[in-house]
Amino acid sequence: MRRPPLRRLARAAGAKHCTLHSMPANRPSDRVPEPIRRLGRIHHVAIVVERMEPALALWRDALGLELQVVEEMPDDRVRIAFLPVGESKIELVEPTDDTTGVARYLAKSGEGVHHVCFEVGNLAETLLRLEIDGVELIDTAPRKGAEGPVAFLHPRSCHGVLVELIEAPGGPAWKSLGYPTEQEIDR
Repeated sequence: MRRPPLRRLARAAGAKHCTLHSMPANRPSDRVPEPIRRLGRIHHVAIVVERMEPALALWRDALGLELQVVEEMPDDRVRIAFLPVGESKIELVEPTDDTTGVARYLAKSGEGVHHVCFEVGNLAETLLRLEIDGVELIDTAPRKGAEGPVAFLHPRSCHGVLVELIEAPGGPAWKSLGYPTEQEIDR
């Protein structure tokens, strides 16, 4: 009986036993868990920085990313910058108050990746579903963010990663939080 090629290769490499498992014939996307497939694109990856200017010297000047905006977020006591890359963005986050969670994170962990943000179609519905599924929420309802309604998921429920969700433009929370509608923006 002729051995399958993978088994022959394993034996040639010195393996005494080789068990082959067949993979499902379905598409790779069918093997991705449903909750992950429901998330949209990665909207941005946030990097916490001590000072904005040296960070921009790297991301904008050395790496050549275009600076979209730098703005103060007084309610969150941070200054942020967005630099688009492909369909996503890099967000630089500089704390403006030493008592904030971002400042405490920076003091404890240093500069680096702070969170990843996924776009969803309906933020309130997504939060409800995640809460039912047992995910620990930091925000139980959408709140105002720099680029639309946002909410955060606790790192304890996300394998140590702080996850932000942002509602896609024109979603139901946009109007309730006072964001301009697409018609108002087009005027």
